[in-house]
Amino acid sequence: MDGHSLNQLADEHLAAAREHGSGRSAVTVHGGREHHLRQTLIALAGGRSLGEHESPGEATLHVLRGRVRLHAGQDETWEGGPGDYVLIPPQRHDLEAIEDAAVLLTVATRLTH
Repeated sequence: MDGHSLNQLADEHLAAAREHGSGRSAVTVHGGREHHLRQTLIALAGGRSLGEHESPGEATLHVLRGRVRLHAGQDETWEGGPGDYVLIPPQRHDLEAIEDAAVLLTVATRLTH
C-alpha cells in the first residue's frame, strides 16, 4: 500500500509555490496513463491563478488549505475554504487563490489504447 500525507504535501508545495515565479506547484498523488483516476495536489500562492483552461472531464476540487475562487463560464463563481468540495463545471474555468491555498484535484479520465 502506498500512502501519502496530504498535509505534508500541502506544506511542501505551498513553500515551493511561494518561491517559484509562477506562484504555483503541483504533484500527481495518483494516476497516469494506465489509470482512470488522476489526483493532483495543486498549491497556489495568494493572488495567483491557474489561468483559464478547458475542463479535463469529470472532475472535483477539494480545498485542503487557504481560500480559492473557481470561475466557470461567464457567470459562475464558487469560493471555498478548508474542507470545501465542488464538482468542476464542464466549461472553461479558472482557479484563483484568494490566499495561499492547496487543493486536491480529482479527475476521472478515459483510457486510450
